[in-house]
Amino acid sequence: MKAQSALALWPPAASATAVETDHIILGFTVLTLLLTVPVFLAITYFALRYRQGEVADRTTDGRRSVLIEISWMLIPYVLTLFFFGWGAKLFIDSRHPPPDAMVVEAVGRQWMWKFQHPTGQSEINDLHLPIDQPVRIRITSQDVIHALYLPALRLQIAALPDRTTEIWFKADRTGTYRLYCSEYCGTDHSVMDGNLTLMTQAAYQDWLTHGGAQQSNVAAGRAIYESYGCAGCHDGAVAGVKAPALAGLYGRAVHLADGRTITADADYIRAKILNPNANRLAGGGKQVMPSFAGVIPADDLDRLVGYLKSYHRVADGETR
Repeated sequence: MKAQSALALWPPAASATAVETDHIILGFTVLTLLLTVPVFLAITYFALRYRQGEVADRTTDGRRSVLIEISWMLIPYVLTLFFFGWGAKLFIDSRHPPPDAMVVEAVGRQWMWKFQHPTGQSEINDLHLPIDQPVRIRITSQDVIHALYLPALRLQIAALPDRTTEIWFKADRTGTYRLYCSEYCGTDHSVMDGNLTLMTQAAYQDWLTHGGAQQSNVAAGRAIYESYGCAGCHDGAVAGVKAPALAGLYGRAVHLADGRTITADADYIRAKILNPNANRLAGGGKQVMPSFAGVIPADDLDRLVGYLKSYHRVADGETR
């Protein structure tokens, strides 16, 4: 019978800095307990020992020790100052990335993450990176305040509109870990997450070379489909909105208001996203979809069109 795994108090550490961060947290927690537990135990003892009605010697002892009084103030002060210095060192190091750090551009928006590698490949919600290589993430937001949280690296950085912030790290442990948005950013904040995959440098280069960043285009397209609000109307999530279903649209005949019938190919889908008022559909429905021209970046548009090409309906349900 397979043994059960031990209770994990927090995620595994994937970098030396993450391990050091754990050490400072544990050390300061122990120090806090050593300084506070005796005080509360003494309060409890004296409250019971000298409570009203108990027989006790309540005379004042005139003895005093200046050395003891100085010690119980000075020793905790020096110990906490040690942890302050340790934490300050970690903070200063986090603000000075090595000159050879690989730069990854990141953008947060409701409700997805977009990452772009130095060689041009980009990913949605997932991030692949090499270990034993300093990595600098430059991040901004397209709408509201977000925060990129990488628990395995013990790092968190705010993504702010019209401003670029950055963090850096050097991972040393391969594996797949979670990443999150840790700043409440709206209705679907809880689904703004993904995976951080740390791999050897050879595996990372192989992933780049063989188009690994493009392998998840359908999943990335679905994330974009949801983040731009397409699912809300076209999947029937918004009450009162009767937008046409997009499942199985690609390659299907579309009847237009002017009497023509055309095929919904990639060019038609792309044009309809950028200018919904063109090629109005037959049936006389009211056009309420806004234009996404100048709103959706070209790479997002490519992923969205690619997703809609694969978004089809089968006999017993839908596959996405």
